[in-house]
Amino acid sequence: MDLSSKIRDIKDFPMEGIIFRDITTLLKDPEYMVEAIDRMVENLKKFDFDYVIGAESRGFLFGMPVAYAMKKGFIPIRKKGKLPAETVSTKYSLEYGEAEIEIHKDAIKKGTKVVIIDDLIATGGTAKAAAELVESLGGKVMAFEFLIELENLNGRDLLDGYAVESIIKY
Repeated sequence: MDLSSKIRDIKDFPMEGIIFRDITTLLKDPEYMVEAIDRMVENLKKFDFDYVIGAESRGFLFGMPVAYAMKKGFIPIRKKGKLPAETVSTKYSLEYGEAEIEIHKDAIKKGTKVVIIDDLIATGGTAKAAAELVESLGGKVMAFEFLIELENLNGRDLLDGYAVESIIKY
């Protein structure tokens, strides 16, 4: 099944020169959505981990069903100011700007093993920042899983030393 056939390209979004890979067209097709999640689950079976972490917001769309299918807990990493309890945060660069994400301070205990899921890896900034948050709390990132990898932006290079799985490559 060619999952990339269900990804819509939006030119000049969110700014001129960017091609946004829109996953909503894949998500609305039950057969393709299930296939994408099943492939993520299959990729992650070889890793020993305690929790799935999803990066806001599209990482939630894949992280929750993967956590459910693998009988793991789910931990969100959110944009600054969205979590109600005490947090730790980090700033990072995006392909087209800067952002800040955070995690609850009590979400990860020393030695906790996690996988981090997001819909897409471009420059790797969000993923690297998520790993830094986990590691600052004493956790260990066992793998990253992405639906889409934009290979020409070399985000995988920023994650050198980590296991990185992706399903669709552009």
